[in-house]
Amino acid sequence: MQNLQDAAQLFKEYLQIEKNASPLTVQSYEDDVNAFFIFLRSEDIHSLRDIDDALIRVWLTKLYEHGLLRRSVSRKLSCLRSFFRFLEREELVKQNPFLTVSLPKEMAHIPDFFYEEELQQLFSVNTSSDPLDQRNQAILEILYGTGIRVSECTGLSMKDIDFSIGTLLVHGKGRKERYVPFGHFAEEALETYIEQGRKQLIEKTEEAPVAVFLNARGKPISARGIRLILNKMVKKAALTVDIHPHKLRHSFATHMLNQGADLRSVQELLGHEHLSSTQIYTHVTKDHLRNIYMNSHPRAKK
Repeated sequence: MQNLQDAAQLFKEYLQIEKNASPLTVQSYEDDVNAFFIFLRSEDIHSLRDIDDALIRVWLTKLYEHGLLRRSVSRKLSCLRSFFRFLEREELVKQNPFLTVSLPKEMAHIPDFFYEEELQQLFSVNTSSDPLDQRNQAILEILYGTGIRVSECTGLSMKDIDFSIGTLLVHGKGRKERYVPFGHFAEEALETYIEQGRKQLIEKTEEAPVAVFLNARGKPISARGIRLILNKMVKKAALTVDIHPHKLRHSFATHMLNQGADLRSVQELLGHEHLSSTQIYTHVTKDHLRNIYMNSHPRAKK
């Protein structure tokens, strides 16, 4: 195993001197390389030149068998690929066997969303004229009615609302701004809250806040506060579903596509930089279209 250890030491020096990597990074690479060497010993491999893609696949299988997550396995694979790239450069190996090995593509996670019937139950729980109920209803209508992120919702200020044309100026990720329209129900809930509930909440603080949505003390509401509000709504509506603020955003995108909106428009409304981020919602709509087809076409089923 001497040549393996010598190679590992050379790689460590390369990271420290040429790459000027942090001590934490160097240690991480060293740990991964040493763990791979332990695997090689268990397979009775004593030379760098005996390592091939078949052996690497055995190593990957063992990593999964030990319960490692795909992300951790991917990081280790990347580390060893870099290690062998260095060895190839130093002519310690003829080729990098890690270049031909890749992890299988991870199945795309289908976004969780509300069915329209579940949303109707949620919309029916804030019926009183209590200022907090008015605020909660406005938050719910805005999150579902515009698809904005919770951080974008908490960041809304009064000057960002234009009731004359029904739009919000949303401050998104990376300081990017976009205009998002809102519909009749969101407009009605927002106007009621601003004209009544919000004025009552402002009375509880000395300084007049610019934020649209306030907590019970008249201060700008936090993302955690919105999560708590939504959880209370679910319990109040007697729903047995899990809720997180992003679920309303998922529901917005899914329902828009189900009703015929084009992908580019939904991408712009959501503030996605890449279309691939929006395309995940087409998985849901494909299921929806198939269900419609199977239930509607006379030759779809016996």
